[in-house]
Amino acid sequence: MMHLNLFIFGCGHHRAAWRHPLSAAERLGDIGYYEELARTAERGKLDAIFFADGQSMDNIGDGPRWHLEPLTTMAAIARATTRIGLISTVSSTFFTPFHAARMVASLDHISGGRMGWNVVTSMFDAEARNHGYEAMPGHDWRYARAEEFVDVALRLFDSWEDDALAIDRGGFYGVPERLHKINHHGDHFLVDGPLTVPRPPQGHPVLFQAGASDQGRDLAARRAEAIYAVAYDLAAAQSYYRDIKQRVRAAGRDAFVPIMPGLVTYVGSTEAEARAKQRELDELLPSDASLRQLGMFVLQDCSGWDLDAPVPPLPPLSEFTGPKGRYATILRIIETEQPTVRQLLGRLAAGGGHCTMVGTPGQIADRMEHWFRNEGADGFNLMPPSLPGGIDDFVEHVIPVLQKRGLFRTDYEHHTLRGHLGLERPRR
Repeated sequence: MMHLNLFIFGCGHHRAAWRHPLSAAERLGDIGYYEELARTAERGKLDAIFFADGQSMDNIGDGPRWHLEPLTTMAAIARATTRIGLISTVSSTFFTPFHAARMVASLDHISGGRMGWNVVTSMFDAEARNHGYEAMPGHDWRYARAEEFVDVALRLFDSWEDDALAIDRGGFYGVPERLHKINHHGDHFLVDGPLTVPRPPQGHPVLFQAGASDQGRDLAARRAEAIYAVAYDLAAAQSYYRDIKQRVRAAGRDAFVPIMPGLVTYVGSTEAEARAKQRELDELLPSDASLRQLGMFVLQDCSGWDLDAPVPPLPPLSEFTGPKGRYATILRIIETEQPTVRQLLGRLAAGGGHCTMVGTPGQIADRMEHWFRNEGADGFNLMPPSLPGGIDDFVEHVIPVLQKRGLFRTDYEHHTLRGHLGLERPRR
């Protein structure tokens, strides 16, 4: 079966979605909005919902990006849903492992074993300057910290044995011998432990990662239990998929590690209707804001680029010093499609270079099945261009086609996120 998550992001993943008259721009501070989206995803029997996170504020005039803090938001959504998994991004650069493990373990208890966490190293200098750094620390430093961060957090989850709580009213509340310090003294962290929260229902909340660089891929192969990916087309997806699966084997792991590329879908009763939905959002896109966003991706000032000229030459991937995953996708789009600047902006407006599928429910299901059956994906991280309409369309029209083909569950068989993903509960 495919695995499907809903990536909830503001009014949708299209940069201009908030401008649409039917957008939920006025509700981004309303927890009820996110609860409704989660319930829609649960109605579609999706594995989980997912929140990204950022630690700095973009130009507010460009539209919404970050609003409610995601871990806090998850606590409310856990109470508004019963089966769907809940995944939040956590920065290993800005959190400490004790703080992160305490919050994520608490949410696993609150949700009854439905929590996952997506560990990232963060990206931008503007984020670093909100956390006491003059600039973002170097790539090698961030990945070394991330490795230690994950190791310490997992040890903290295991600092309580499963039966550490005796709750014997005539004797011990807990059994001291079943609660353990970890006494970690590393390069980045000093953590005695144990955690202040008993071992989570899942043992460990499910660890997601999204490594694109060699270091990121190695870390994901050694540690991740599920992986998010950026793949513009099937060839890129297959290359990443096969590389990661090989690295997982080389790391001595025989576990199933699902790989889930991002997927933007425009669904219509006809292909023309679907393309009209795409065009409607594209026409709301202001070019100056789009050029600023492109500049963030390529680390250049793009404000003077001619919209109707070919994209100016960009440095090869080997010379690029920023986040490499999305940059590699941009280079692939340019090489494959040879777009004008305006055409590139349209392609990046929703999903930033993730795969985009436009068509009828059957056409979209065909392409998803082709990726799934040809080592492109074990499932997808759905990135609706507009919310709530984009996920309503997918759940109401694409999910039934996938179910009819035997590619997706018709009901939940498990109560935990590990169960949904087919993952074993880790032994202590």
